[in-house]
Amino acid sequence: MDAPYADAEALRRSVERLRQLPPLVTSGEIERLRHLIADAQEGKRFLLQGGDCAEALADCTPQTIAAKLKILLQMSLVIVFAGKKPVIRVGRIAGQYAKPRSSMTETRNGETLPS
Repeated sequence: MDAPYADAEALRRSVERLRQLPPLVTSGEIERLRHLIADAQEGKRFLLQGGDCAEALADCTPQTIAAKLKILLQMSLVIVFAGKKPVIRVGRIAGQYAKPRSSMTETRNGETLPS
């Protein structure tokens, strides 16, 4: 479901700008992760995924993200020590901004807002 935008030209410019930016991850990193997850499926590694279910856009600051990564690292060290297996750390940060919505609006306490 595509969200409606009042200014189609501004949307087009934004999408074009995003297309010009470098990728967040490389194809090599994706392929490596696929192999690591396959190892986890075979019991050779432990996959640790952590992060908020949803956070405010204002909370996506370098300091907040660094704190979350620090917690993931600390958790993985405990798991490595206890489980004697390498850990794959996956951070779920700002994921709600990329996932599709089942409805264009959400109503809470009688107020309907775009989702």
